[in-house]
Amino acid sequence: MSTIKKILFICIGNTCRSPMAEGFAREYGKGRVEIRSAGVSAMGIVCADTIDAMKDIGVDISGQSSKQLTREMMSWADIVVTLAGPDAARLVPPGFKGKTFDWRIRDPIGMPRDFMDSVRDDIEKKVRELLSDEVFGSDLTAQQKTGG
Repeated sequence: MSTIKKILFICIGNTCRSPMAEGFAREYGKGRVEIRSAGVSAMGIVCADTIDAMKDIGVDISGQSSKQLTREMMSWADIVVTLAGPDAARLVPPGFKGKTFDWRIRDPIGMPRDFMDSVRDDIEKKVRELLSDEVFGSDLTAQQKTGG
């Protein structure tokens, strides 16, 4: 039996990019991951356009909320991923034993819907790669084929 990985996605406001990553990771990592997302300067809401963009491809993030990043969240995580803002390695507490990744995803807030969709698709690809490399290994293909 494999260990459940704890993944924390971080962006600036936790209103667009990191909620999308959280939604994809929950969808594709069912049973194998615990997911959180946060912002270094949380806005307090997940953008309606973000919720709609995800809903259009069958991923429901309407129950997610925008959360402020805390040291406890970072200590909880095995993997910390920044989608924007400071590098993850600079955010994690001293002695952090997990892995850090920096994706540098374009900010879709206030942009046309096709831009939001493009960012969503970029994030989906990155989340699938992360899960494949860090959680499932070669099992991800089998997971996708069985709808798991």
